[in-house]
Amino acid sequence: MTDLLPTTAQPAHPDPASPTFAVISGEQVQKALAGREREITDLVEATYRLHGAGDSVNPPSYFLRFPDRPSSRIIALPASVGGSVGVDGMKWISSFPDNVRSGLPRASAVLILNDPTTGYPFACLESSIISATRTAASAALAADWFSRNRPRPTRVGFFGTGLIARYIHTFLAGTGWDFEAVGVHDLAADSAAGFCEYLRQSGTDAEITVHDSAADLIRSSDLVVFATVAGQPHVTDASLFSHNPVVLHVSLRDLAPEVLLASANFVDDVEHCLKADTSPHLVEQRTGNRDFLNGTLNDVMLGRAAPPPDRPIVFSPFGLGVLDLAVGKYVYDATAAAGNLGLIDNFFHDLRRYG
Repeated sequence: MTDLLPTTAQPAHPDPASPTFAVISGEQVQKALAGREREITDLVEATYRLHGAGDSVNPPSYFLRFPDRPSSRIIALPASVGGSVGVDGMKWISSFPDNVRSGLPRASAVLILNDPTTGYPFACLESSIISATRTAASAALAADWFSRNRPRPTRVGFFGTGLIARYIHTFLAGTGWDFEAVGVHDLAADSAAGFCEYLRQSGTDAEITVHDSAADLIRSSDLVVFATVAGQPHVTDASLFSHNPVVLHVSLRDLAPEVLLASANFVDDVEHCLKADTSPHLVEQRTGNRDFLNGTLNDVMLGRAAPPPDRPIVFSPFGLGVLDLAVGKYVYDATAAAGNLGLIDNFFHDLRRYG
């Protein structure tokens, strides 16, 4: 049985003497995050800064793969973040691309939050929305920082038009971006059409163009968003980027080493990004070094690295579990403050050590 605890009765963390467990639905998650793009982007920036300062634990992600389903995987992202967030936990996210054929989103996820004092889990949240939100906030944050020493992009192009692309556009619009043109390219015509319909419903005044080729999309955009399910590089011509766009390489495996070697490259975390055959990892394997990296997003925010104005900028974020925790804790606190925290009665049982 589930009940709703009034706001005044729910502490920020469970009482160690009486641990509780809440389940927060996707509907509640979306309600807590809707219309708060600037606030969440600020939270993601603050979390990057905590991570950069060492006030976090973010071990490597763990991949569960299946010999009989090579395109599918489930990933565990354990993490801990300090500061005002102060929470431990793990995201458990699956990627099953074949879902799209039956009308389901590719990814599904849950997020577990653990109390840092007792270790007890105190909430389970639907997390595909949280994951998409932190990814989009990270992309919007990077677009802002990497555009500060060059003309601000006015033409954005989306290569891949699924849920992540939709969330990234929402966060760009919600943090003040105003585009003259929006380009769209997807291998699936129905996905491109659906994304265009979303764009029209979003109220954008931008001219919307569906491009038949990747080359046309890239050449016509000064901000390019890659949000595909590509497993290996498929964009190989570095000359497509000769107009020096800002590239949000969110899907990590679209760009051939030749493209990255002709660009300035930034990541969210070096050790996380240079593994699992991401495009940056392929460059490291080819060159035997990491000299092609210009730094991290946090380095740029701290002034330790400057994106050059006369080269393409490629941001390749692996996606950090600490961001999921920060956004998940935000959702938990907002849901509790609204008096809508659904607690599971007697989830923890037999708490007496000797019965």
